[in-house]
Amino acid sequence: MQNTMEHISPLFVFLFWFGLFIVFYTYIGYGILLYALVRIKELFGKKAALVLPEPLPDVTLFIAAYNEEDIIGKKMENCRSLSYPAGKLHIVWVTDGSDDHTNEKLAEYKDATVLFSPERRGKTAALNRGMQYVSTPYVVFTDANTMLNADAIKEIVRCFSDPEVGCVAGEKRVDTQSAQGATAGEGLYWKYESALKDLDDRLYSAVGAAGELFAIRSRLFEQMPPDTLLDDFILSLRIAALGYKIAYCKKAYATETASLNMKEEEKRKIRIAAGGLQSVWRLKSLFNIFRYGTLSFQYVSHRVLRWTLTPLMLFLLLPVNLVLALSGSPFYIGTLILQLLFYVSAYAGYRLERRNLRNKLLFVPYYFIFMNLNVIRGFFYLNRNKGNGAWSKAKRGPSTL
Repeated sequence: MQNTMEHISPLFVFLFWFGLFIVFYTYIGYGILLYALVRIKELFGKKAALVLPEPLPDVTLFIAAYNEEDIIGKKMENCRSLSYPAGKLHIVWVTDGSDDHTNEKLAEYKDATVLFSPERRGKTAALNRGMQYVSTPYVVFTDANTMLNADAIKEIVRCFSDPEVGCVAGEKRVDTQSAQGATAGEGLYWKYESALKDLDDRLYSAVGAAGELFAIRSRLFEQMPPDTLLDDFILSLRIAALGYKIAYCKKAYATETASLNMKEEEKRKIRIAAGGLQSVWRLKSLFNIFRYGTLSFQYVSHRVLRWTLTPLMLFLLLPVNLVLALSGSPFYIGTLILQLLFYVSAYAGYRLERRNLRNKLLFVPYYFIFMNLNVIRGFFYLNRNKGNGAWSKAKRGPSTL
């Protein structure tokens, strides 16, 4: 055994254990550590219950949309079903660049303000332009194709009764009843993400918000470069960098259908990964743990690793393990076999997906590899599309809502 170990290069041993630690920490270890830290913190007391302010403040419901003619009726019906006083809720659509019947359909709704510019410059540019017309103290951002629960606006406003909160992130839910959608992986991923966001919030602050549903104090909005790909993430973290917290509100949620298929999900994952890489650079000041403390720790652990180091380490583990196994070490031969079994399972999940068949046991490893592979692709997407903030939306499965 000692002769075997003597033939193992220390560099490969280091790469193997470092890579294994990074992958484990990113997807499992951080969650475990976060849970432990929250439990310790809450031994000394939990957050006080927040009270809904009276009278209720005016709120703008801000919807940036591009060619959404098919969903206008359903979205407006959902807006009108929200349990917030009609005179206090101001519905604003920014439809820049839309060349279908979106604007004509919205013209039928007198309770909706439509801001339109014929030039399509992307969602971030639309937000920058539209926010100039917002005069309410709070603005809630949501997507045209997501439906909010009735009490969503009230619950968000309740969170803002804490003066330390500058942004409120709602919960994203994926409608898993759509048989054709990419639900097995996407739904499971978002359930885990929601659990992490809740723990992040209970420790100190959520790390970013999703565009399906989030809100800010209007006065904290800052114009963003128009080529920004993840406007929701950049905007929310900029507010956190000012010293405010991002509250995570499980009682305010947005539901959308899963991507129509894995090809559409791939488009979405690639552009999110590209936006993540762009965000890491533009939010690099958050790496200063001496200035941002817990927020820096959460930011790096929950976000930065997923978009940078972890995918590289994941795909490096296999060739490094192969080199180590060639030394004859039973341990490294065993870990190589386990890795190969994982990749074989992922490939089997891929083959079943190609035939529109689903096996959750096989689909989960496939989706895991799929997510990380698309981070690598996101790097090339970002290089190809520098300066362009517009992208084509992913097609979604039929709704059962």
